[in-house]
Amino acid sequence: MQELIKITDDIKGKSILVIGDVVADVYVDGRISRISREAPVLILEKAGEKVVAGGAANVVANAATLGAQVYAIGVIGDDTHAESLRNILKKLGVHTEGLVRDKSRPTISKTRIIAGGRATVSQQIVRIDEESKEPLSKKVEAELLTKIDKILPKVDGIVMSDYGSGTITANARKLITRYAGKQKLPGIVDSRYNIGDFAGVGYIKQNDSELGAFVGRQLNTVTDLIEAATQLLTKLNVDGVLITRGEKGMSLFERNGATHHIPVSDKSEVYDVSGAGDTCVAAFLLALTAGAQPALAAKLANIASGIAVRKMGTSTVGAKELIAALKRAR
Repeated sequence: MQELIKITDDIKGKSILVIGDVVADVYVDGRISRISREAPVLILEKAGEKVVAGGAANVVANAATLGAQVYAIGVIGDDTHAESLRNILKKLGVHTEGLVRDKSRPTISKTRIIAGGRATVSQQIVRIDEESKEPLSKKVEAELLTKIDKILPKVDGIVMSDYGSGTITANARKLITRYAGKQKLPGIVDSRYNIGDFAGVGYIKQNDSELGAFVGRQLNTVTDLIEAATQLLTKLNVDGVLITRGEKGMSLFERNGATHHIPVSDKSEVYDVSGAGDTCVAAFLLALTAGAQPALAAKLANIASGIAVRKMGTSTVGAKELIAALKRAR
């Protein structure tokens, strides 16, 4: 564990670019008052509301709390959610000049309504999503590409966080992939629906269900997992594939044929898996920028994710708590 502690220390000051679909995760807390007379539904008295960084913005936030200098690139609207995200990221010391404002579309938001009472456990009862389904305009894409081109020479690594909302266009992928390959920058992609579009990127992160969707079959055994990951590794011609497997931990498959199965770091109660994949991606990439071998980077990411899942809602993991967890594990 001492080696992992050193890697965590070495992350401080590393610079990375995170591009993707930035999301405002909104949590509206309500106290159950009574049943409505208009319909058989609960009436909630609003008790509070908070906005946290979600989607690619959560990767940004995690990288920042782990000690990195982070350049965020994405598209936001001209609304209160955009300002909330800017303020959150600025407080973390994030460089936000890469956020492109598009007045024709809303900032992507996911609003969760949480209901509870004195004698009941609070739980999510509905989620309301808002986003534009239209492709980026040529003007907005051109501005995005200009931001990427300007920021790339400043960073030690790259994360592409694709939640399916279209921020990472084909031209953006091409620009980033070519630059990273030429400069030998470590990079990782986490794409929920379109992983097949990211050939030639350094590392691919998927969960086991996403990997199963890519190969078109269920992954019921370790053999199934290995075959599917090898198929993805070969087809996309990448350096490695990192698969998160829930309670079974993670598996890393490298181009050189090495396979690493990493069990969960802590089997205590899991509260919420929201955003744990973002923590994983940030920690893995930062460990690579700090000079860690891929297997050690995956171990660090596994422990960081284990901290994240024990927190409610979309959350971040800080360098101090990661080091504390490493010391406890030692």
